[in-house]
Amino acid sequence: MNKKLLISLGLVVSLPFLAACSDDDADESADENSAEQEPAAPEPDLESIPDVVAVVNGEEILKEDFVPAYESQFQQFAMQAQATGEDVDEEQLKQQTADNMVSNELLLQEADNRNVDASQEEIDQTLNDLATQNGLESADEFIAALEEQGMAEDEVMAQLENQVKLDELIADEAGDTEPTEKELRELYEQAEAQQGQAGEEAPEMPPFEEVKPQLEEQAKAEKESAAAEELVGKLREDAEVTINL
Repeated sequence: MNKKLLISLGLVVSLPFLAACSDDDADESADENSAEQEPAAPEPDLESIPDVVAVVNGEEILKEDFVPAYESQFQQFAMQAQATGEDVDEEQLKQQTADNMVSNELLLQEADNRNVDASQEEIDQTLNDLATQNGLESADEFIAALEEQGMAEDEVMAQLENQVKLDELIADEAGDTEPTEKELRELYEQAEAQQGQAGEEAPEMPPFEEVKPQLEEQAKAEKESAAAEELVGKLREDAEVTINL
């Protein structure tokens, strides 16, 4: 599954912050001087979050698990809000984060019901892929980076195991996701249209054959995402879900 339900809430989104903190002293000094001229970044309201954020078929989603996911989402939306001069709608963002975590829990429960297993080889491969995607040289470096942010190694590995289970579940649910030539051509035409709307300053669109591998990945990801959404919808119909926000 392309970019990762659990990981998108936890591991990957936290790494840009880590990378920003790894600059040398000169860069840090420049950033401090710049920060003095800019308004302080908004802080998320965590006081109103209950100890049990949600209950999904008897399984609790706790505040301690919700807060890191919410803070990551808040940071991204806060940067966008600063650019537009708008405030972050925290209540809506909390609901969205809770809904995402409920969806993840429903999918994990379904994976367990189907006896979906995550092999150590698949976990290691996912770990290596994430390290590469975040510009790190090894899995050990990736884990060390997350440990610096307060995530224990066993917590990282547990998330990775869950992620592999989700990938296997959604791959099974989506079935054959290989796109047809017609589908790829349609995606290319959509990209061309968007490029045209960007105006003369937009870079020239590469030839179809050159971007075909990326289009194939996009098409597969869209099919898997649609399959995941449809499955979550079915699971919610029969689930007992309480959100306490």
